[in-house]
Amino acid sequence: MFSKACEYGIRASIFIATNSSKGIRVGIKDVAKEIDSPEPFTAKIMQILTKNGIIHSAKGVGGGFEVSDEAVKSIKLIQIVDAIDGDKIYKGCGIGLKECSEDHPCPVHHEFKKIRGLLLEMLTKTTLEQLASGVKSGDFFLKTLNIND
Repeated sequence: MFSKACEYGIRASIFIATNSSKGIRVGIKDVAKEIDSPEPFTAKIMQILTKNGIIHSAKGVGGGFEVSDEAVKSIKLIQIVDAIDGDKIYKGCGIGLKECSEDHPCPVHHEFKKIRGLLLEMLTKTTLEQLASGVKSGDFFLKTLNIND
């Protein structure tokens, strides 16, 4: 549904927010390891998130990525998705046609329109704070369990 970059961006934002709430800045290596993403790819995603004001990057000794308490409360999931993937996921055609509308619908248009609406509602209502608090409490996870471990 989301691009791989967007998935990593959401997970990275949650990880950074979770650590920021404890006063901890995290480095690129820690972020990449936590979200299970290649470090160079993670660095590109971090650039996008920083450029869009979702996370803050501090350079030098004691530097790293962080999100202010105020930002965590106000940042919506839609901002992360828009920064990385744009609005195609909740505005575009369900089967990828360039032109799809009420007047010229694709075969899944009417059903997908409902799904897009629900997705848009979730993205606009869900804050980074909600997602991070779920991870901090142990109700949600950023990594899959490895059953073989």
